[in-house]
Amino acid sequence: MAFMEKQSSVEKTALSDLQGAWQLLRDEVVRYHPFQDSDTLLFQIDEAMSWEAVRDLKYMRKTLLIIRNIAFQAKAPPEITECIGNVVQSLEDVFEAMAEGEIR
Repeated sequence: MAFMEKQSSVEKTALSDLQGAWQLLRDEVVRYHPFQDSDTLLFQIDEAMSWEAVRDLKYMRKTLLIIRNIAFQAKAPPEITECIGNVVQSLEDVFEAMAEGEIR
């Protein structure tokens, strides 16, 4: 009988930071809503935060690229652009932790 192993603190921190960055981004889009393509941004953010995307971080990365492009084309407020940058950094931190074997 196999037992589940406890998540490492690095895994919990990196993934928690990523989740928090996504939530802050969503909150900023809601705060500035409505603006051009804000509905589309909210849809894509919700898609990126979905269980399917969390299980497939490469898919999340692709969705994040779509979000960046939409925000750029919509000339989203700088606070939203900053939050997108935070999500990008958090996602890269997760990939780095995975590469170092700290997250499976």
